Amino acid sequence: MRAPRILRPFAGVVLCVVGFAIAWPPGTHFRKTTVIVDAGGCRLVTDVIDRGEDETQGSVLLFHGVAANKKIMSYIAQGFALQNLRVFVPDLPGHGRTPGPFTFERSAACADALAHQLLARGAIDEAHTIVAGHSMGGAIAVIVGSRMPVAGVVAISPAPMTAAHGIPAFMLPFENPPATPANTLAITGTFEPAGIRATAQDLARGAPGGSGKFVRVPRSSHVSVLFDTRVVRAAQEWSARLLHLPGGAGVPSFRPVVGWFVGFAGLLVLTGPFIRETVGPLLVLTAQKGDIGAIAQSEAAAGDVAPVIPILRGFAEVAACSVLAVVVLQFWNPMRFVHIFQGDYLCGFLLVLGAALLLLHHKEIAASLRVRIVTLLMAALAAIMLHLLVMGWFQLTITETWLIAARWLRSPAVLLAVLTFHLAGALLVGSAARRSAFRRLTVALLLRLLGWGAMVSAIFALHSGEILLVLLAVYIGAFCVLQRLGMQVVRKSTGSPLAAALFGAILLAGFVLVVFPIN
Repeated sequence: MRAPRILRPFAGVVLCVVGFAIAWPPGTHFRKTTVIVDAGGCRLVTDVIDRGEDETQGSVLLFHGVAANKKIMSYIAQGFALQNLRVFVPDLPGHGRTPGPFTFERSAACADALAHQLLARGAIDEAHTIVAGHSMGGAIAVIVGSRMPVAGVVAISPAPMTAAHGIPAFMLPFENPPATPANTLAITGTFEPAGIRATAQDLARGAPGGSGKFVRVPRSSHVSVLFDTRVVRAAQEWSARLLHLPGGAGVPSFRPVVGWFVGFAGLLVLTGPFIRETVGPLLVLTAQKGDIGAIAQSEAAAGDVAPVIPILRGFAEVAACSVLAVVVLQFWNPMRFVHIFQGDYLCGFLLVLGAALLLLHHKEIAASLRVRIVTLLMAALAAIMLHLLVMGWFQLTITETWLIAARWLRSPAVLLAVLTFHLAGALLVGSAARRSAFRRLTVALLLRLLGWGAMVSAIFALHSGEILLVLLAVYIGAFCVLQRLGMQVVRKSTGSPLAAALFGAILLAGFVLVVFPIN
């Protein structure tokens, strides 16, 4: 192997090793115990985090947001633990390790049951307990705090609970919100939607006797607040005032977050060579001389004879079929049976959209299906291994992404649903031999953007309520870019639209199963 071909994998491995070294410093200031708390029929998998001392100065109940989990709350939890507080962080129903079903109402009920169960067991003392949360968890913290005489509430970027400041009622997660508890601190970032900032400010103003406080954190977004030292300090100052704690607790180390970024960059660098080495050489049965990878790619390009469909025609077809899909889903969702909260809507949309596009191009399907079984198997293997590697890295560093059995059982249905869309997309994008890589990437992303626009329009025009798809738009968009780049490597290496579609479908199915709650 020539030096230039070795350099990229070597750089990727170095980044992964460096990221691992950064994310795992030699010592730790915290003790973490994971328990299952059976409260009100909710078996909540809960992390208990403290400084390792049996005698603490109080307790914190910390709740995550929708499509999140207890692990992503670790930085905030450690900030409280540095004050010698014991922090209880559950996976709410349908999230992380806790089984479903998930609904907003059930999550709030389970959180309230957890608080009362801990109180009954003597694990917490109301007068020395802070209830905190982020996004949906911030709203839940307000609900729990209104039902127990706790010392105070910390609501970080709380989900709105009143239809105000341009936020319609159908987007609200909870009905009949309680009055703001006393001693409520509301924190938001300046990069959040204006409606969320305004409703958080109203929340703080509603605290009785002027006991609330509103903090706006500059240059922070809805997610970055979870890893912002200014948010940790504000929460520490609030708990110190209410629980009469000494100041100067310090903030947790930022090394795990930095290590995650470095290691993830290394995985991205390794992805291209990994895919090519997994699926490319299969196209060459024998090679007397020369570069096997180059021969494989040239034969793949020659064999990719998919027809070139005019771009404007493809856009028109996707637009029309997307409208058809949202109309169908308004009356019937064929994927409702998988019970994935709002992920079933996304899967149903892609299934109907893909099926409609394939019907329009039924004559071209046969050419796309001409591929060796071993090529499909290796494309599938590459996708599965890539999913496990990336999700494993996330699991080790920043957030829970390892699939539990309930999610794995849903994977065949989700995969088949999204595969139809990916195969139709592969036909519309065209062959690797007839369009440049940049043009194929641009066309593919624009086609997806058209479909996404139809879904978002349906959410607001038809009040379908699938608001989680809007909240996750940035992350789904970033995933689509990276996924499409990987699909193009598979397409160029194999010359098979079906292999590329299967590769992309496995990655998207994994993404849906990791991110969306189970209901």
